[in-house]
Amino acid sequence: MKIWFITGASRGFGALVTTRALAQGDAVVATARNPEAIAERFGEHPNLLPVALDVTDDKQAAAAVKAAIDRFGRIEILLNNAGFGLMGAVEEATVAEVEAVYRTNVFGLLNVTRAVLPFMRRARSGRILTISSIGGYRGAAGFGVYSSTKFAVEGLSEALHDELAPLGIH
Repeated sequence: MKIWFITGASRGFGALVTTRALAQGDAVVATARNPEAIAERFGEHPNLLPVALDVTDDKQAAAAVKAAIDRFGRIEILLNNAGFGLMGAVEEATVAEVEAVYRTNVFGLLNVTRAVLPFMRRARSGRILTISSIGGYRGAAGFGVYSSTKFAVEGLSEALHDELAPLGIH
């Protein structure tokens, strides 16, 4: 049995991976801003721990990871899935809109990853999976701000790969 920690697990890819992981007998710490949405979607399951997590809050990220460790003793796979898009011309995006998408897509990913890494380091193993998009490789009209966050995610992922490989974390 593997222990997953999944952000944005209430819908989309996060919900799909949660469903599949539970079906193969793995345990899942399924996080969402509203953990009731997790419970409604998946019901009661002995290998499921729904946890409230707004990835933009580093203290909440640390508390969610602590709840995972308290329940399952370890985290073997982190799936950074939480995020959202912002469509529109770069010049039309407000400062608040740009900051919000960066706060979730980039800084949220960093909050959760930094909260999980000490436990993976101690275990000298683990996997960090990050959902990105084609927007992380090429920008397009109407997707400039979103793509820029995904470019940042790609750069962080590449750097983490090199930093963590000697520790047995992939």
